[in-house]
Amino acid sequence: MGACLALCSLASCASCLCGSAPCLLCGCCPSSNNSTITRLIFSFFLLLGTMVSVIMILPGMETQLRKIPLFCQGGTAVTDIENKVNCDVIVGYKSVYRMCFAMTCFFFLFSVIMIRVRSSKDPRAAIQNGFWFFKFLILIGITVGAFFIPNGTFHTVWFYFGLVGSFIFILIQLILLIDFAHNWNKVWVEKAENSDNKCWFAGLLSFTILYYALAFTAVVLFYVYYTQPEDCTEHKVFISLNLIFCIIISVVSILPKIQEAQPHSGLLQASLISLYTMYVTWSAMTNNPNRKCNPSLLSLVSNVNTTGPSADSTPGQVQWWDAQGVVGLVIFLFCTLYASIRSSSNTQVNKLMQTEKGEEFGGEGKVGEDGIRRAVDNEEERVTYSYSFFHFHLCLASLYIMMTLTNWYQPDTTTQAMQSSMPAVWVKMSSSWLGLGLYLWTLIAPLIFPDRDFS
Repeated sequence: MGACLALCSLASCASCLCGSAPCLLCGCCPSSNNSTITRLIFSFFLLLGTMVSVIMILPGMETQLRKIPLFCQGGTAVTDIENKVNCDVIVGYKSVYRMCFAMTCFFFLFSVIMIRVRSSKDPRAAIQNGFWFFKFLILIGITVGAFFIPNGTFHTVWFYFGLVGSFIFILIQLILLIDFAHNWNKVWVEKAENSDNKCWFAGLLSFTILYYALAFTAVVLFYVYYTQPEDCTEHKVFISLNLIFCIIISVVSILPKIQEAQPHSGLLQASLISLYTMYVTWSAMTNNPNRKCNPSLLSLVSNVNTTGPSADSTPGQVQWWDAQGVVGLVIFLFCTLYASIRSSSNTQVNKLMQTEKGEEFGGEGKVGEDGIRRAVDNEEERVTYSYSFFHFHLCLASLYIMMTLTNWYQPDTTTQAMQSSMPAVWVKMSSSWLGLGLYLWTLIAPLIFPDRDFS
């Protein structure tokens, strides 16, 4: 679907400059809803910006650019020419900050424009679902302008914007994972009950055991490698608390009263949330500036003790390939795709995400007079998702990508380097605790408010 989207959108720009989402994808994805295609294209914009950010932070990129004559300040070929590019800005963490700043501004702009759009009959809905070529030009224009922002305190200030935005986005990721787990469990249980094939139950049991095994293994490894007998008190507290909280939500999810109010709740959801919580815990501990409590992954694999800033990189250099960053990107890609095509039947999650229960991804489509099957406008009566909230979600995703690619390191304005920081640790840990609270709420809310619809 991603490749289909990329190729079709690029090929259609020339012939559909002001076209709608169905126009862009009529040939490749003809049996989809208009609302789904629009979200996929905006998600593609975000993924495109992410790809550019990854390229600009690749190891050796600055070295290669400096070899180009007349390009970089301090280039090897010519050193006395004015108006050359500052390669420190267009590569490394500075380029990531500027690229993600541009994407954040782009999606925030659309979030404001699309406030209170009720149906596709609203004139602003045409802006949401069309004019793709001009949207792309706007994004490019904002990106170019972002690279002219003076250094100053920009990176330090934007770092704290990234902390706040990423905190909220981690919670949204957890909501999407809760929704995914609920839908997954519901579909497989219904298939098992409606057929004689018990492999569905076996599959649910297998995945549940796998997730709990991975989570328990992670806890053991955390105690072994991220704590010291006489040090790392914070890590010991973090690991122990989250382990206790995961046990609590697992027990609550299978209580008889919870099962009666929430028939589709179970250990599958709790195991997936527990595993995600352990990932966030690990990600938080990797940002601890105390290197005794935060060994590099390379030192763990090669059994080499390091006491410097990092065994994987030189001081101040950003490691986008750090293991927790790679896992974070994978989860981000999954949640972004799922947010674009989701059609949840869970009323609680729909209210939290400001979406409506809609049709599943894909549809029958409409056949036009030219014989081409086109996407369906399924929002003539009312929108199936909040346009404004969706763009706000992508705005937060841009900030999360910025923090992930820079390993949540804090810019140092004096040395122009990047360093681990405790604010990033506390942001991640507090988001994990609040996320566990949200999941617990989805379990107990039907008991507290029995008259409300929590189907």
